[in-house]
Amino acid sequence: MSLTLTLILTALTTALVFYAGWRGAQLPNISKGPRMIPWRFVMLMSAALGVLLLIHLARLAAGAE
Repeated sequence: MSLTLTLILTALTTALVFYAGWRGAQLPNISKGPRMIPWRFVMLMSAALGVLLLIHLARLAAGAE
């Protein structure tokens, strides 16, 4: 992957981590029914992908292709 694509994916993943963290911290609304998206799990998986993207960025910065 190129540096530009990696930076874009890192920014999108970071935004998804913060959004999912915010949604997961909301109190459940009983009148709307159960949540259909497990926001805490989405946050965890997005954070794991973000760590992998940061490792990839470090490898790109070091010159290892």
